Amino acid sequence: MEFLGLEWWQALLVLLAGFWAGTINSVVGSGTLVTFPVLVSVGFPPVTAQMSNAIGLVAAGFSGTWGYRRELREAGSIAKRLTWASLVGGVIGATLLMSLPPTVFDYVAPILIVAAILFVVFQPKLNGWVRRRREADGDEPIHPEVSPIPTGPVTPTLFILVFLTGIYGGYFVAAQGVLLMGILGVFLTSGTLVHANAIKTWLSLAVNLIAAAGYLVFAFDRIDWTAVLLIAVSSLIGGSLGARIGRRIRPNLLRGVIVVVGLAGLFTMVLRLLNG
Repeated sequence: MEFLGLEWWQALLVLLAGFWAGTINSVVGSGTLVTFPVLVSVGFPPVTAQMSNAIGLVAAGFSGTWGYRRELREAGSIAKRLTWASLVGGVIGATLLMSLPPTVFDYVAPILIVAAILFVVFQPKLNGWVRRRREADGDEPIHPEVSPIPTGPVTPTLFILVFLTGIYGGYFVAAQGVLLMGILGVFLTSGTLVHANAIKTWLSLAVNLIAAAGYLVFAFDRIDWTAVLLIAVSSLIGGSLGARIGRRIRPNLLRGVIVVVGLAGLFTMVLRLLNG
């Protein structure tokens, strides 16, 4: 039995991957490490999987951003300035994906998957270092009702790093949120990690939106709308429930699932290269 051109179990697998990706994107990021390998494993070409995945996950970005709307209002001035860095970076990254031969992505994607997996694995150490640094600077504990409002300047270092992350996100997307959390946690001079998470969610959405717009205008024929629909619907639901579900899932278990799925996708892509 087929569903929108896929076998029923393939469609179900993509739906589950989209829901899981939307959930973890609202909690820690790196949802693409779930959806991208699954799309490749059910037969989508890597570049098509990447473009369709990025468009589909826009829905999760909207629901996640809505969940952080209060913190975003408080961090509005900083978020607006950093948005320009993410947008320009996203344009460059998406342009690279569309203009380079597909074979380049076939070889680069496994390397980026390994890099993204390493970011996920070492996220606890990165978060611990960020927390110690902020405590040393005398920041308040993270309690939303008493959190200091982010009012500090956007330093050139922060702007450039967000811009470079935008290039990475526009090209590959995976673990963009993890990278942004590390950067914002270290270089955001005011506010708390709650505000950093809100800004991260918004900037990731901005990159996905600009990349999706580019794909729609310049690479429409390389988008698979079945994949987009399945991921959009399931990730929208996952994104809205992400915070609630994330509180009940042990972080180590969450990271473990991401790593396992990422390794499975890496194995699939390497196998494709060897057989190609």
